[in-house]
Parts: sequence; C-alpha cells; structure tokens
Amino acid sequence: MIAGRYSLDREIGRGGMGAVWLGRDEVLGRPVALKRIGMAPGGSSPDLLRAEREARLAARLNHPHVVAVFDLVDEDQAQWLVMEYVEGSTLAELVRSRGALPVDQAAQIVVQAADALAAAHEAGIVHRDVKPSNMLVTPEGQVKLSDFGIARAEADASFTQTGLVTGSPAYISPEVASGRQASDRSDVWSLGATLFHALAGRPPYDIGDNVIGGLYRIVHEDPPRLGAAAGWLAPLLEASMTLDPRDRWSMRQVVEFLRAGPGAAVAAPRPTRRRRAAAPPVAPESSTQVMAAPPSSAVPTGGSRAARRPPSRLLPVLVTLAVLVLGSVIALAVVFGNGDDDQGRTPGPGAGSSPSSSPSSTPTVTAAGMEDFGRSYPGIASSDPEAGFDLLTADYQQASPDYQEFWGSVSEPEVEDIRADPASMTVTYTYRYERNGDGIEETVELTLVGTDGRYKISSARSL
Repeated sequence: MIAGRYSLDREIGRGGMGAVWLGRDEVLGRPVALKRIGMAPGGSSPDLLRAEREARLAARLNHPHVVAVFDLVDEDQAQWLVMEYVEGSTLAELVRSRGALPVDQAAQIVVQAADALAAAHEAGIVHRDVKPSNMLVTPEGQVKLSDFGIARAEADASFTQTGLVTGSPAYISPEVASGRQASDRSDVWSLGATLFHALAGRPPYDIGDNVIGGLYRIVHEDPPRLGAAAGWLAPLLEASMTLDPRDRWSMRQVVEFLRAGPGAAVAAPRPTRRRRAAAPPVAPESSTQVMAAPPSSAVPTGGSRAARRPPSRLLPVLVTLAVLVLGSVIALAVVFGNGDDDQGRTPGPGAGSSPSSSPSSTPTVTAAGMEDFGRSYPGIASSDPEAGFDLLTADYQQASPDYQEFWGSVSEPEVEDIRADPASMTVTYTYRYERNGDGIEETVELTLVGTDGRYKISSARSL
C-alpha cells in the first residue's frame, strides 16, 4: 500500500524515470497509474524534479485530452506520481502494429492532441516532448497527452542546462536542435513530425545512433515531405514542419484546420529560406535524450557581467563544427520518456553515417556571432554563475572576485538592445534585470576574444 491509500496490482510499463504500475485508489475506488521515481535517502535527483514539474504543470491543465495527475507522494525512500489510468496503447505502438494510418484516422487522433497542446500554450506551458509515444489512444479512439516531465512554464527557470537539448531527436524542431529555447511553435513542429510518423509509418528523420548527424540534418536541410500520401493533411505538414518558427501556424490554427476537415481552404506558410536536399525519413522512434546540440549557422554562447537571459530564446550552444569534423566524443545522457517504444530501438538504414555535407570549420568573427554571445550571456550568468564564470578569460576571472555574488543575485534579465563591432571586438547591450528586489537598467560593453562559438570575455564595463 502506497501512502496508506494506493494499492499496487501489476507493472504495466517502464521508462527512464522508473516503473509504472497499475494500482487502485482505495479511498475513491478507482484505478490509477503510479510511476515510481527512485531517490537516494535525503537527496533529490533530476528525475524527481521532473516528476514534481509534471505534477505541478499537469495540475494547471484540466483538459479531457491530458492525462490527469492526481498526487505526488513519498514512500520508502521513493516518490510515486499518481496519475489517471488510461487503458489503450500509444500512437507509436498503434503505428507499429498497424503500419501507416489512413489520413482521416491520423487527423482524428492528432486533432485531440493538438487541442490539448493549444490549451497548454494558452496556459503558458510548452510541452517540449511531443511525440507518438506520449499520445495514449484508447480502444474508443480517445487521445490523452502524457509526460509533462520536461514541460516548461514560461515563468519558470529553464530546466535544461546550458548547451543541452532536451527532447526526442526525431521530433524536435530545428531551433531546439540548434540549442535555442523551445517555444509553443516548437511544439507545433513536433506535432507535425508526429503526424508525419502516423501517415508514413516511420519518423520523419533517421536518427539511429548518429544523433549529431540527425540533428545536423534537422537544422540544415529542408524538412521531408510525403506528397500525395499526406492527402488533405499536406498543408498542415507544410505549415507545421517549416524551418522558421515564425512561419508556422499556431497550435490553435492547427486545431481549426483539422476540425474544418478536407474542405479547409487554408494556405500553408512558405518557408523563408531553403536548405540542402532533405534526408529521406526512415527509422524507429528515438528516445528522449539530453544532449549537446550541434551548431547552426549562428548559435554561440557567451557571457557578460551585465546582461540577462533572453526570455524567449534558449541559451545557444558552444559545440562547433570543428568538433564534429574532428570527431570529438560527445556524451549523451539518455532520459527515457513514458512508453516502451522508447526502448530497444534499432538503428534504421544509414544510421551512424555522417551528414551528407558539413560547413567549413574555419573560425570566423561576425557581428551576428558576437551579438548572439552577448545576448545569451546574461541568461547563462544569472541561471548558472559557474557557467558564466567559465566564459571569462583566466585574467578576467582573477579580476572578478565578486562575480558569483553578483550574478547569484540577478534574475529575469532582458536584453533590449545589442550591437557588435568586430573591428574592436566589442559588443554593447542594454538590459534590464532584477537584483535584490530592485529593477535595474544598465548598458554594458564587453570586450571579447576568440571566434564565433568560442568567445570569452576579457573585460567588461558599464557605460
């Protein structure tokens, strides 16, 4: 008996955070699903934080297509997340057993998940791990969206570490794959990738064991298309899986299109830029992973004493293409989501191969790269002062004994204006932030050394 209330029947699933059991709420007399999250005595873990986040955010959503979270309880050095029990299978399992779904059936499933996501977005919540294994489908065809463990409320500090990407590689959007922060439009891409999987019987990208190569293709190549196989859903795939998030529909527009049915006369947005030829999609669904992100055309990170975290961007990544070209080892910490389709995956054809093309690894200094560094630095320094301190040169570190104290008291940085001068290697920005209860506006000039993706701060001054 868990917490004197929940009895356990049998194990019904297993994921990275622990086993999931079918149980019964003996007080209310109803079946429940219980996810066991292990925890060391007196300690905590990322899994526990994910469970608490899932409970808190799911509790904010009262929606017929979201798996309800009822309770989070302690029992014998472990915590149990008590959830609504949904009898059925995941969309991933459904596609695995039946193959590609008919267009109308795929639309009926996806519209329910889209409606749940639209409600989450309107509540200020981004799911960040939309994929087939997180959509539960009952025998009657009702869909329940699950696993808000890595979801993020707009007002929360990011749960993802600087320079890491969280999500399932085959379904994450180009901006997230390149290290920027997930937004509601990132969920739209992932929903489109999920729809692709349902219609094609396979994910849109072949990730296999070559995660970095797969992420490179997502960032640098045109999204794959299904052509006539997508039927009347082709405009939705065009409008959701488009490279620039500004060109994607909102989740509410997705819902309206799906509800309108085959007669919907809606023009899909056009991508703002073209990339290299798209990689053919093949491969089973990949697991949720936390990984170092591959570089995009301009995603360096940086730091300065007086700048802040941009509220709508994820901190860019310090991995350079030179690292990829030289074949440096990149550690991947796998965080499995719910659903047994996330385990035991087999690499598809082409797994382990390098990207078909790669940009030059010649170091460059550009105004855009310097501005990206300056724009992201305050957020890095305020959320993780140690990471920010690492962005200073050794000499400037010695000259900054109060660095941790200052940045540890800074919150909510917002960069409002930024400009870079590659000739003088300076980047100047104005930002607002909160410190010890006071709202402060400051203009700062950073002097940098290094090149795009590898900048460090040699000095900083207030103007």
